[in-house]
Amino acid sequence: MKTTIYSTHKFEEPYIIKANNGKHQLKFLENRLTEDTAILATGFKTVSLFTSDDASEKILEKLNAIGVENIALRSAGFNHVDLKKASELGIKVARVPAYSPYAIAEHTMALILALNRKLIKAHNRVREQNFSLNGLTGFDLNGKTVGVIGTGKIGSVLIKILHGFGCNILAQDINEDQNMIDKYGVIYTDCATLCKHSDIISLHVPLKVSTKHLIDKEHIALMKPGVMLINTSRGGLVDTKAVIEGLKTKKIGYFGIDVYEEEEGLFFEDHSEDILQDDVIARLMTFNNVLITSHQAFLTETALTNIAETTIYNLDCFEKQILSGNEVTIE
Repeated sequence: MKTTIYSTHKFEEPYIIKANNGKHQLKFLENRLTEDTAILATGFKTVSLFTSDDASEKILEKLNAIGVENIALRSAGFNHVDLKKASELGIKVARVPAYSPYAIAEHTMALILALNRKLIKAHNRVREQNFSLNGLTGFDLNGKTVGVIGTGKIGSVLIKILHGFGCNILAQDINEDQNMIDKYGVIYTDCATLCKHSDIISLHVPLKVSTKHLIDKEHIALMKPGVMLINTSRGGLVDTKAVIEGLKTKKIGYFGIDVYEEEEGLFFEDHSEDILQDDVIARLMTFNNVLITSHQAFLTETALTNIAETTIYNLDCFEKQILSGNEVTIE
């Protein structure tokens, strides 16, 4: 199966090559998929896309016009693909539904701990030979109430970790997990109640029309003063401008993100020599109680291996014209 792999990163290419083991003809491109770069897939029936690629309507039409029949996503999320248009064009889409929920959940916990114990500030002080502890006071996680929105594969792993820290756990999900209730004492409730009673809130739901800006000014207004808000899911779940207002009024005491609503063209790239054009993230970066990582929560050896192997498996299935079980359909 001839496949053009867009948005190839140095950290993932060796894993893909190893998983492929010479089976498919792969064309690695550093370029993101855009209207201008779609033509680079000419002669290839399949393209493989990362979260930063754009598979919107016009681009899918361009891919279809040059003979692309399949899209193999190297991600669990698929909000960057116009599934309705893909279906109309007969383009099959497959994803990596689960690569390592532990990777995301553990990174979420790292953000919580780093923000709480002010590790970045402490590290920078020590490097300057400043060993003062003033301004570094944190809080015990034991006994705190954590609200987990979304108790699927990632959210359930986070709950297990939080339970080990002695946290009380509220949760919100369309489907209640009885195992979470029985093993970890999770109390399911609605989003508004969760916001009112949680000391820490962590998001683990997919980005859909119904979850767009789930955390908005109305939900922020319900939150406890000084709440910690964490997002390692999808940037669009949060109205970032509303969060900035919450940070300015100190309603939000800590904000940790691994995803950002306007990360396309920003994350995964080196802009150290550029002038930052995004005023919203520039404002976020001025707060000393905000911690931003650039979509690296998935970045573990286990996850990269699983992503590569599932992607190659999906290519195998495309080639044999059989179902992989990872197909993405319109909801």
